[in-house]
Amino acid sequence: MAIKGYLGIDAGTQGLSVVFTDENLKVLGTGEASYEMVPDLDEGCYEQLPSDWDAALSTAMRDLRNQMNDDFEVLAIGISGQMHGEVLADENGVSLGPARLWCDARNEAEEIELTEAMGVKMPKRITSARWLWTLRNRPELAQQTRHLTTPAGWLAFQLTGEWVLGIGDAAGMFPIDQATLDYDQGLLEKYDSVANPTTPLRTLLPEVRRAGQSGGILSSQGAAQLGLPEGIPIAPAEGDQPAALAGSLIGEAGMISCSFGTSVCANSVGDRSFSGVSKAVDHFCAPDGKPINMVWLRNGTTFMNSVVEMFGQAIGGSRGDGFEKVIPMLLDAAPDCGGIMALPFMDDEPGINVHRGGTAMLVGLNSDNATPGNVVKAALLATMFNLRLGCEILDGQGFPRTELVLSGGLTKTPELAQLLADVFANPVTLLESAEEGTAWGAALMAKYRSQVLQGAELPWSEFLGTHATGSPQQYQPKAAAITAYEGVYQRYKKLIDTQPAIDKAINN
Repeated sequence: MAIKGYLGIDAGTQGLSVVFTDENLKVLGTGEASYEMVPDLDEGCYEQLPSDWDAALSTAMRDLRNQMNDDFEVLAIGISGQMHGEVLADENGVSLGPARLWCDARNEAEEIELTEAMGVKMPKRITSARWLWTLRNRPELAQQTRHLTTPAGWLAFQLTGEWVLGIGDAAGMFPIDQATLDYDQGLLEKYDSVANPTTPLRTLLPEVRRAGQSGGILSSQGAAQLGLPEGIPIAPAEGDQPAALAGSLIGEAGMISCSFGTSVCANSVGDRSFSGVSKAVDHFCAPDGKPINMVWLRNGTTFMNSVVEMFGQAIGGSRGDGFEKVIPMLLDAAPDCGGIMALPFMDDEPGINVHRGGTAMLVGLNSDNATPGNVVKAALLATMFNLRLGCEILDGQGFPRTELVLSGGLTKTPELAQLLADVFANPVTLLESAEEGTAWGAALMAKYRSQVLQGAELPWSEFLGTHATGSPQQYQPKAAAITAYEGVYQRYKKLIDTQPAIDKAINN
């Protein structure tokens, strides 16, 4: 008999992946394919062809079917994709050319104008800010547009023929009203008064759906593309961030998904809407509509990684094995790093008003404290402190913070989770499952859709709680360490205040 289970699809920036799980969400097969950016664009411009995503999906599914020997039955399908893209289609659903991606930098002026006019954060990544740029800079293209969506929304249309979108991805297109769990009508009116379009924005946007609701069913066209039978239910297509939250089983207010890599992202589940505008905090929604406040750092672990490799090679290792040699020294270093502090700004950091990179530095070095452990720990603490600065804005509005769920590069050294717990004075959890991620999160959303169709009434957050596997590692903050790191943090905030003067001395 064919194995029954769920299909998860994830369209990322560099490629597309699919996973097939059994009914318990154990991954049984995978497929993937890559694609490129549109070549020869100006600096800061990033575009891809929707047809490349379509071709990649067909290729990835062919790999999956070969791997599974076509001996599987898909009960439901979930889709995730890179958020904030601008995908344009005409009245017949035909793509109007390359899509601008989340990393495209052409509409910073529109971010400023819309944020001031609407009174809410409208980052340049948000799709509606991109659309305002298109209205003004490509009016002929705008005149042809009848549908505006995201990469995940495009794939969903190709598979279902419906212009619908999960609420998390929709929130990356336009702000969501927490009272109606739909696009904010009052803000839509303000937007149209600024943009003065011939077609109101709302008529272009996809319909908003929440986890468990219908994202459509697999059409004949979609069935041919995937090599599957028609009629399979599809969960609302979500953005990569909401899907990653699902994959990390994060659904209750106060839980924070915290990922440390070359950049750092903390997605905090809120119990109400954020008030006002902050440079350090962006906003979207979880798959069930709960508000998500995102603190994002451009300067993640790059400075620490650079120092680790420098010391690793100096100690006598080859490039790439510095962590094995240096991280134990970091773990042995005192909370105050012997008096050393670091600024990690190899790039700009808009959320805390660092407007120019190239000012990464160490201060407080002397002949007694100049050890690899102290230096590398100071570099890592600086990034954790910057993240805490952003999270304190949420603290100021009384948002709950109960638990940090850690992913990314730091998980390779689980002991560093204890350091994060002590810096934030909050418990930190490392999930045991290696299958967490956006494609698996999409499969999880597919299972929820399937169960709702079968009459299940379990709320989304409770559904997530039933899928924890194994024994997650949990780290509780220690009272003495909390006190020690608090003192270092207060000193760090004073050091941050000097960064503008450092920038002026270096760059002027």
